[in-house]
Amino acid sequence: MGFRFIKAATAGLMLALIGQSAMADDWTPSGPIDLMIAFRAGGGADTLGRALAEDLASSRGWEFIPQNLPGRGGAAMASELLTKPADGLTIGITVQPSIAYVPLVAQTPPYSVDDFTYLSTLAGSQTGLIARADRGWESLADVIAAARAGERISVGAMAPNLADGTYVIARNNDIELTSVTVQGGRGGLNGVVAGDLDVAWAAGIQAQGVEAGSLVSLASAETFPLPFSPDAPLLSEFGVPFTFGSRFLVIAPANLPQDAHTALSAAIEDVLNDPESRTAQFAQRAFGGTLVVQGEDLATLMRAATEEAQALIEATSE
Repeated sequence: MGFRFIKAATAGLMLALIGQSAMADDWTPSGPIDLMIAFRAGGGADTLGRALAEDLASSRGWEFIPQNLPGRGGAAMASELLTKPADGLTIGITVQPSIAYVPLVAQTPPYSVDDFTYLSTLAGSQTGLIARADRGWESLADVIAAARAGERISVGAMAPNLADGTYVIARNNDIELTSVTVQGGRGGLNGVVAGDLDVAWAAGIQAQGVEAGSLVSLASAETFPLPFSPDAPLLSEFGVPFTFGSRFLVIAPANLPQDAHTALSAAIEDVLNDPESRTAQFAQRAFGGTLVVQGEDLATLMRAATEEAQALIEATSE
């Protein structure tokens, strides 16, 4: 009985995979694919998106037209994407908080997590808090001690959810921190290096400075230790029940036909799994490697991210 069940289940799985493969082979775009990038030209998301477009064009022969639509923490691109037909001819590159967090704090939410088709993740982040090494701080514990001793400490944050994170750190450790809005991860890094900021949030851009010894990782904001700073403590050690790591995503309007969904996801996965692709090589340098989450796993991830974002927002209003 058990053997027959396993055999039948295996056969069913094989048929499902064959069916998905056939759908991936059958669908091709009827024209150029507009690739909307939610951030400015020259940044990490832009470079990653344009590398993906080139790799997909090379591997599949599809034509892509990248365009930057920055603004409102990714909401400008996501809102524009929702005006497009769900036909596979318009997709977007964004980051997880732009879908999970941004609409929750908008006075009039422009969209919700259910308004998109999630094709694939591309890479994760290596988010943490940094300071100049010559400050003498070795971890966030030293920053907290300095704040308790009366030192005024500024923290650069390139996104509202990170500013919320600064607030939670301060409140849960009974200290004062001044949150300063900066333009992207580069803005926070430059502020720390120049001495204009004491601390900043960074999402991978800090790796080179940490490895060179000019910067120190004070804490990891991920669920795991940072690969370039394995001894940096997690935020959970300081009474912060949230993580702030992000993921780069490829999304499309909701209700994308399954054949287009399957074909696009499969094409992206092939590129990410090819270590010789420009996408994989850039992701390795900038973000520690590629990250492939698709299908229902990705939908579940986004729902969980939205729930955590809601909990973070509620924590800042207590």
